[in-house]
Amino acid sequence: MKVLVINCGSSSLKYQLIDSESEEVLAKGLCERIGISGSMISHQSTGKDKITKEIDMPDHVVAVQLVLDSLTDKEYGVLQDLKEIDAVGHRIVHGGERFSEATLIDDDVIKAIEECNDLAPLHNPANLTGIRSIRQIMPEVPMAAVFDTAFHQTMPKKAYLYGIPYEYYEKYKVRRYGFHGTSHSYVSKRTAEILGKDYKDLKIIVCHLGNGASISAVKNGKCVDTSMGLTPLEGLIMGTRSGDLDPAILNFLCQKEDMTIGEMLNVLNKKSGVLGLSGISSDFRDLGSEASKGNERAITTLEAYYYRVAKYIGAYTAALNGVDAIAFTAGVGENNADGRKAVCEYLGYLGIEIDPDKNSIRGEETVISTPSSGVKVLVVPTNEELAIARETAALVK
Repeated sequence: MKVLVINCGSSSLKYQLIDSESEEVLAKGLCERIGISGSMISHQSTGKDKITKEIDMPDHVVAVQLVLDSLTDKEYGVLQDLKEIDAVGHRIVHGGERFSEATLIDDDVIKAIEECNDLAPLHNPANLTGIRSIRQIMPEVPMAAVFDTAFHQTMPKKAYLYGIPYEYYEKYKVRRYGFHGTSHSYVSKRTAEILGKDYKDLKIIVCHLGNGASISAVKNGKCVDTSMGLTPLEGLIMGTRSGDLDPAILNFLCQKEDMTIGEMLNVLNKKSGVLGLSGISSDFRDLGSEASKGNERAITTLEAYYYRVAKYIGAYTAALNGVDAIAFTAGVGENNADGRKAVCEYLGYLGIEIDPDKNSIRGEETVISTPSSGVKVLVVPTNEELAIARETAALVK
């Protein structure tokens, strides 16, 4: 079965065409600056050169059509006919409380996703645009919605309720939802496979560390807690997001800087995190370069970031009443050996020992702890597209 995986952003569209039997990526690409001048598409089919074209994309319908045209192009495509696409899987950021697993898309599902727009105003409308665009062009192809929030729906109330009047949960469903669920699900399951253990017998902490970052606690195959909350703003310090802070800071700064709440949230989402702390960049490679030159703000920013990661691991070790494995994933988690070392230096009380040679790898599946380590520590590259393709294929079959 050939599954087209679509990840639609407000002005971008990432895609992969995956053979669900062999799990081979047949083609992948990215549409950028949709609805903005200078829009372009990059596309690569397996075994062929990557092509990049600057082409006008006024909306997502045009972008989807360009993706399909690229897949069937005689020179650089991989399909003879669009009928070879058996299903389409869509990444949906927010499914609220209704969706605890992937589901086939129909009118009722689209309506339910729309009802979550208030919870993810930047993401869900864009995700819906992708669904409607595919529907318009390929109305007969079955489609599945795979939700970022679904994996975390196993959290108990004690983990997802906030200490605010309960009526706000009842009226508006204000609670912790968590995100990056597809990644946390894939990486935790893959961790069990690498260790040769039963997924349902393990306590695993997954550290998804990228420009957006979150940590989850997985016990016996179910998520019991995660660091992101009602929105992706809560939790760790991130690339441009503040993560946890005293909520009174919002009112304090709004008064001092004469800002609206909306303007303050823009600061917390887009101008904070390691970018705001360092004043340098949201890219950890830039921070590492500056830190190596002795830049104090870069050094302090990285120290603050790794400290927060270690604190969450400690908290989730308590929540799980012990931990068997810790997995690092996503851009920073997979590629930053110094960062993994810095985090694990806080975890000596768990008996963790890191093998320096194994930890030097980048982006490879590896157990980086020593054989005598009290907890297994791994690097497990995430593969959200494959996870979406798997869930889509299972539903369509």
